Amino acid sequence: MTNAQVTALQYGFIAFLALWSVVLVPQLITQLARHGGLRLRGIASTAAVLLYGCMTLAVVFLPLPGPGTRRLAQTVQLHPFQWIADIHTELLKHGGTWFMTQTFQQACLNVLLFVPLGVFARILWRRGLTGTALIGFTASLLIEVTQLTANFGTAPYVYRIFDVDDLMNNTFGAVVGWVFGALLLALLRSPVDVQPARRERVHLAETR
Repeated sequence: MTNAQVTALQYGFIAFLALWSVVLVPQLITQLARHGGLRLRGIASTAAVLLYGCMTLAVVFLPLPGPGTRRLAQTVQLHPFQWIADIHTELLKHGGTWFMTQTFQQACLNVLLFVPLGVFARILWRRGLTGTALIGFTASLLIEVTQLTANFGTAPYVYRIFDVDDLMNNTFGAVVGWVFGALLLALLRSPVDVQPARRERVHLAETR
């Protein structure tokens, strides 16, 4: 993880604390009014979603381009699975193993980035597999369009690539998260019923 990514995560966490402090008080008041008490599960769920959202947006959009930032030579990548060819190119230049290349690690991060979204879709929002895939694809497409338009014109120029591979990997990550959430629910709903071992009474006088 680069220093820029660490800094982005720090800003994301600060944004989460600020946003949660605004959301928490109304949520507590609403719970007390409706249920007469606090529901820690709802508070924790809200915090998890906000934390994930802030961290994801921070990693995707930060750092913003500064005065000395070089402009991208390519802003659109529309060839599916181009990251596989990029791994081969990186190996030819620098050698090493494919799973240690920066391209492969970035592809894995794009998958992992949307795994929590799939978990939330299954556990919190009760979405099916198809619905979760659509949520993941739509969220990823919104991010890519924002990047393509230089944050809808608020950035001085395009500083992130619109990449079709990111759409595919993000959507796949949401699907993986849905499967993980479904397995987690199945484990929680079907606890293993362990029967105590029977004690057999042995009568010494009884002939066997």
